[in-house]
Amino acid sequence: MTTMNNTRTAGRANVQKASMVVGAVFLLVGVLGFVPGITSQYDQLQFAGHHSGAMLLGLFQVSVLHNIVHLLFGVAGLALARTATGSRSYLLFGGAIYLVLWIYGLVVDQESAGNFVPLNGFDNWLHLLLGIGMIALAMILTKGRTNRAR
Repeated sequence: MTTMNNTRTAGRANVQKASMVVGAVFLLVGVLGFVPGITSQYDQLQFAGHHSGAMLLGLFQVSVLHNIVHLLFGVAGLALARTATGSRSYLLFGGAIYLVLWIYGLVVDQESAGNFVPLNGFDNWLHLLLGIGMIALAMILTKGRTNRAR
C-alpha cells in the first residue's frame, strides 16, 4: 500500500519537508520585512499601498500588509506540513495564488490604488518563480502516490 504518508524519509514525506522549508522561508521573509537595514528606507514603511517606499533587500517593495501576508503564508506552510496531503495542497494552492499575484502585478498600474500590497517589478517576477516552483514541488514530490492518506 503506497500512500503519501507512508512513503517517508526520516519520519516525513519529502513533500512535507518542502512545505516546511517553504513555510519557514516565508516566515523569515515576513520577519525580515520589519528589520531596518535589511529593509532599506524602513522609515517609509506604510501599512499598505503603493506609497510604501520600504524595500526588502533593496529590491522588493514591502508594506506592513505585505509582510503580514508573508507571515501568514509561512504559518500556513508549517501548519499544513503535518500531513503529506496538507503539504501538497499548500504547495499547489499557494503556487496558484502566486501565479495569480504575478498576473495581477503585471496588469495593475504600480502607481494606482489597486497596487495595495504593494508590488513592483522584482516582486512580480519572484511571484512567477514562486508559483511555478511551489506547484512543481507539489507535483514532483507526490508523483505516483495515491491521495488516500491523511
